Amino acid sequence: MPAQSSSSALTLLPRPTEAVLRPGHFALDADTALHIGEGAEPAAELLRTLLAPATGLPLRPSPDGRFTLALDSGLGDLGEEGYALTVDPHAVLLRAAHPTGLLRGIQTARQLLPPQALSATEQRGTRWLLPCADITDAPRHPWRGAMLDVARHFQPVSYLRRYVDLLALHKLSVFHLHLTDDQGWRMPVAAFPKLTEIGGHRTESQRGPAGSGAYDGVPHGGAYTRAELTGLVRYAAARGVTVVPEIEMPGHVRAALAAYPRLGNHPERTLDVWTRWGVCDTVLGVHDEVLDFCRTVLDEVMDVFPSPYIHLGGEECPTAEWTHSAAARERAVAEGLSGFEALHGWFLGRIGDHLVRSGRRPVGWAETGAELPPEFTVMTWREPAHALTAARRGHPVINAHHRATYLDYAQSDAAHEPPAQPGGVVDLRAVHAHDPVPEGPEESQDGDDLVAGRVLGTQAQLWTEFVTTAAHIEYLTYPRLCALADRGWSGPTDWTDFRSRLDGHTARLDALGVHRHP
Repeated sequence: MPAQSSSSALTLLPRPTEAVLRPGHFALDADTALHIGEGAEPAAELLRTLLAPATGLPLRPSPDGRFTLALDSGLGDLGEEGYALTVDPHAVLLRAAHPTGLLRGIQTARQLLPPQALSATEQRGTRWLLPCADITDAPRHPWRGAMLDVARHFQPVSYLRRYVDLLALHKLSVFHLHLTDDQGWRMPVAAFPKLTEIGGHRTESQRGPAGSGAYDGVPHGGAYTRAELTGLVRYAAARGVTVVPEIEMPGHVRAALAAYPRLGNHPERTLDVWTRWGVCDTVLGVHDEVLDFCRTVLDEVMDVFPSPYIHLGGEECPTAEWTHSAAARERAVAEGLSGFEALHGWFLGRIGDHLVRSGRRPVGWAETGAELPPEFTVMTWREPAHALTAARRGHPVINAHHRATYLDYAQSDAAHEPPAQPGGVVDLRAVHAHDPVPEGPEESQDGDDLVAGRVLGTQAQLWTEFVTTAAHIEYLTYPRLCALADRGWSGPTDWTDFRSRLDGHTARLDALGVHRHP
């Protein structure tokens, strides 16, 4: 059989940079041992962990093992996540310059096996054959993420681990965990226990879109323990996924103000955790106690989450309360600000500076980036061109255009689709067509595409106003997240080629029990 220089024949997702399929197979069996190079132990442990439930294979370490995992500095050109995988009938060699590259290569090897290898229970009678191939692979963009909103509807940490497993299978690098909002605060902070004791629970939830007058009458709540979150971080890191926490400020804070009213602009007021959807007009005050509160909260966040990036939200912050606050008026005058609206950028600048001094990089939602201080990484969502506008201002950018990455929109206009965010459809093809770097980047005089180089990548979002169960999360997420993963790792790929590979990939999702969209 002639060699095929096509990754499509392998139905891998995302598509490798280079792949050649060759005749023959390597058989994994009870005698297969792992030859583990120095520094490759975590990758070997992940391989055993992933394959043991379905295959029952021990994959013991041995100097004579025919499945080799090795770090190789000669592959430095492939970057932190790149890898080289060679399978022939008598041996398997997986190499990478960095440990994360080995983790990515393990997911490729896993996909090369029969889909039953992804099952949670032992699959007897299956031959575990890896097709012979030469694969050299590296991602186009470093930031390939997925955001899950657990503030609107809480999900247990056991499901968050499954969510991470699915991200890792698709070589996604970032799990953006949206932990706080008007409707709930899910992260414990030792100095402020009421944030979860009070802010983690609401009396009911709105039914239907923002503005609806209907409520379900069902209390909703939940919060994570510190041990659960630190365990999640370790679990994700072992799979090459970074957990980026989001703690909203200075807006989207109604749950925090329900717990600690003195942090608001009307400290005498008693508030509930918001039961409605949409944008709440209650925001943090700008007095010193609030800044101290934010720093204390973020110090604990940084202690739990070692991610280089900490997301502060920052978008959709009404300023009406500041216009009627004597403290806000005094602050604007003292800081020499042009008006109340400027308090927003001032606030984020003060808090962002705290993160920068701690060695972290603040991230914020924005339209063009003009509303964020220069040290912020910008997550643009409104229009595709805004990514370039923010990049031209010098910001690192994640392109999260809502018409291509917001998975809370319906996948079709069919009557059987579950409740979704009103305003349109985001179908599979729209997600796959989304290029993190829109057309029209400016070039510097020496020809380097500096603007496009500031675009770190892309990310899918799942806001959960209408999403209460794990099954619903997966129905909305898959296979659309497969398309985003393919585009973020591989760059532009032919739609027909992607659909062909996706047709083969759905068998893997089914083996994992993913409740996917047809």
